[in-house]
Amino acid sequence: MCRIPRGRQQVVLCALLLEANRIVSTESLVDAIWGTVPPSTARTQIQTCISALRTNLAAIREHTSLITQEPGYLLRVDDEQLDAKLFGVLTRRAQTLAEAGSPAEAADALRAADDLCRGPALSGTKSLTLQAAAAHLDERRLAGLEAHAALRLQLGGHAALVPELSALVAQHPLREGLRGQLMLALYRSGRQAEALETFRAGRLLLVEQLGIEPGDELRRLEAAILAGDGALHIADPATPPAPATPPSRAPQPAAARPEPAITAVPCQLPSDIGDFTGQAAVVNAARTALVAGDARATPVVVLTGPPGVGKSTVAVHTAHRLAQHFSDGQLYCDLGGTRDEPATALDVLGRFLRALGIPGSQLPESVDERASMYRDLLASRRVLVVLDSAADARQVRRLLPGSGGSAVLVTGRSRMTGLPGARFVPVGVFEPDEAIAMLAAVVGEERVGGEPEAARALVRLVGQMPLALRIIAARLVARPHWSLEWMLNRLSNERRRLDELAHGEMVIRSSLALTYDGLGEEARRLLRLLSVVEGGSIATWTAAALLDIDLFAADDLLELLVDAQMLEVVDAAARTGPQYRLHSLVQLFAREQQERHSAEDDTDAALRRLVGGWLALVDEAHRRLYGGDFTVLHGDAPRWQPALAQADRLLGDPLAWLEEERANLCRAVDLAASRGQAEACWDLAVTLVTLFESRCYYDEWQQTHQRALDAVRDAGLSRGFAAVMCSVGSLCLGRAHLGAARRALEPALEAFLALDDTHGLALTRRNLALLAVRQGDTDTARELHERAAADFLAVADHVGRTNVLAHLARLALGDERLDDAEELLGEALEICRTTGSRRTEGQVRLVLSDLMQHRGRYQEAEELLREVLEVVRSRGDIAGESRILHQLGLVNARLGRPGAAQALLRDVVAIREQIMDPVGAAEARLELAQLEAKHRERLTGFEFPLISALG
Repeated sequence: MCRIPRGRQQVVLCALLLEANRIVSTESLVDAIWGTVPPSTARTQIQTCISALRTNLAAIREHTSLITQEPGYLLRVDDEQLDAKLFGVLTRRAQTLAEAGSPAEAADALRAADDLCRGPALSGTKSLTLQAAAAHLDERRLAGLEAHAALRLQLGGHAALVPELSALVAQHPLREGLRGQLMLALYRSGRQAEALETFRAGRLLLVEQLGIEPGDELRRLEAAILAGDGALHIADPATPPAPATPPSRAPQPAAARPEPAITAVPCQLPSDIGDFTGQAAVVNAARTALVAGDARATPVVVLTGPPGVGKSTVAVHTAHRLAQHFSDGQLYCDLGGTRDEPATALDVLGRFLRALGIPGSQLPESVDERASMYRDLLASRRVLVVLDSAADARQVRRLLPGSGGSAVLVTGRSRMTGLPGARFVPVGVFEPDEAIAMLAAVVGEERVGGEPEAARALVRLVGQMPLALRIIAARLVARPHWSLEWMLNRLSNERRRLDELAHGEMVIRSSLALTYDGLGEEARRLLRLLSVVEGGSIATWTAAALLDIDLFAADDLLELLVDAQMLEVVDAAARTGPQYRLHSLVQLFAREQQERHSAEDDTDAALRRLVGGWLALVDEAHRRLYGGDFTVLHGDAPRWQPALAQADRLLGDPLAWLEEERANLCRAVDLAASRGQAEACWDLAVTLVTLFESRCYYDEWQQTHQRALDAVRDAGLSRGFAAVMCSVGSLCLGRAHLGAARRALEPALEAFLALDDTHGLALTRRNLALLAVRQGDTDTARELHERAAADFLAVADHVGRTNVLAHLARLALGDERLDDAEELLGEALEICRTTGSRRTEGQVRLVLSDLMQHRGRYQEAEELLREVLEVVRSRGDIAGESRILHQLGLVNARLGRPGAAQALLRDVVAIREQIMDPVGAAEARLELAQLEAKHRERLTGFEFPLISALG
């Protein structure tokens, strides 16, 4: 036997085994080991682990092979070598045996499956990615144990089951299925009092820990035990017991349960500070309150204090130390409490719900509904929520979970006494020894130790303020020839500055001025211009656009600002290059300087270049996704073109870049509007629909378009008004707001007619045709689609024409004009091949699969649907995936594959429940029930005899 060393090798091996015989990307392995903060040598370390694993696997001489295959690695393993695979085989065998009327043999198979489990899955690993997978494996095992106990109860093995079930209930006290089985085993063993005490102990636990009562089935079982109900006694093992609840609610064995379609464990914390020192009492107080809080209520800790004391830094550091206590992840948001327009609860809840697995199409529109959904999702999870820079208690209140499993860490200037039950922890200046330690950590032990008196004088001079100390330390590091005494003399010569350093907010402003004065003119100008760009991350090209210089010169200036601690590196290893951010206090200071130097900085021209850069990149992203400037209108605002090599690096994956820059792009729309760049504002907003529509970002769609609509109205831009209204019509159609869609599209049509804008007319008529379809007016829809198709042809918008042809084909299918539909789809596919638009081709093929079903060619329909499914999954469209899986389930049913059809529909139910779509889940359940009923009619045996509430 060969033992794999603990640490990285074990994590890599586990990740490969979980995806055995499938390629695991290098990025996935990096994420499994280091999460969101990998070292710069991560890929090299992965390669080292792979090499060592190959050696170890060769030593054990098993039938395995570890292959390098883009974009990562593939571990080939026989199924019989994997316990997880064997577990699945045995549980499926148990299902078959039980359905065939052999409960004893089914129980033996489930026992053999459990014998494969040797303790918690993947125990010993600290990887959050693997912990999520391990939780799933452990859940499958528990489901198998429940199914095994159910069979043994049916077979009369209640007395022997009591010790085993007692141990399981002790390990999993909140699992009501196990508790109900223990109650029934005790009752059948003549131990009625103990059975009732088991119920009462469970109820007390649920009430104290979660604030809820036991479920209906457990309460009915207690009532039946109290009444001595004869239905509780053992039935003839050859006869299935009559269920006390509908079969659809009875528990199922692991093999019959659909695996969760979505696993969302958010890890949103910013990077920890490598040289963090001091504030030990604050960190310990916050940790104690968050981990050992009252289990009946959500622990809330608020870090308060003046600017410059490092509240955000302390919060992030504390959160990283607490991460292991919150197995379901961490949510983080900068609430922008010091900005003119802080983040709203609606926006923050939308971001958090997405991180928890809810797609944009399922987000409620009202803040109350989002808050309710958020509390529901966190009710059974342990999540740490970090709310940074809160303005007041009102901003925070809606973001609090409703149960005691999660915890909340808040930072803000005020005490926020309106938060009931919150623990307030003040963050003050450093203690003298902490301040010296922080200075030594940055400047170096030798320099500080060589001038102890000067170091202590510096600490006293700045009042031990963390931000002021960090700025001073940065200057000393940048100028190794300076002594600490010389630094002290420079500060001592600024009498007014010394006074300010000792009092209030002027402390931070003066400290920042020390560093600002030490910068060169170009670096100061860049800092001033960056301060006008509200929030978000800063890329190298951003600085280049603001100063109209090349990328290398911009990079040098950004690094100068980083060295001076005026700019933070938020992601050094980002796919598209380093990402920077201005600290909020630095931004406030730099903005004051910008207001004094606006004329010499030529701020308006700089911001026109910046917005023009965003426009150029978004244009190119759209072109790469659609094969050209199709289905979009552009204005004549000037573009600022980044270097071609930079654009290629940024847009290697255009949709991923749009996703990564979503917040910055929305801010760019606001910036253009606020600076009077109305033409650029509407152009950028409507082009961003490329992202908004693909990912169902309806909130951002609405917000950017409202901003653009106000801008074009103020500027009197008729074409911009029409373009924005047409796009708003698309948004309303996506949200099924049909009246609002018409109110947007009709003014757009009128404006485009007045402008004689053929392309705008094509887009608007297409949207009006879709509206007519929704309202059941197929004649009008057909006429509008045909006119739109002609307009798209006239302006050579091939993708727009393809889309309309697909809609016309769907209308033809509705009229059973199958030959017409086939001709239309053939033309559409030919255009797709010419343009190379894979997205549009997927939409056409989806309609083509409907045509195949109309012709009874279900095998071809299935192949087409699977092709489309691959495209949809690559875009991360969960709702679209469930719709295609639904169609695949129905196609498989028609192909005579009830088992496959049922599995697909179970996946649909799981996804729909995860994204909180009860209507879609109900539809899938109904079809699933119909399929299962037909399947049962063919069986000569009986249903899987699991224990129900009354057994």
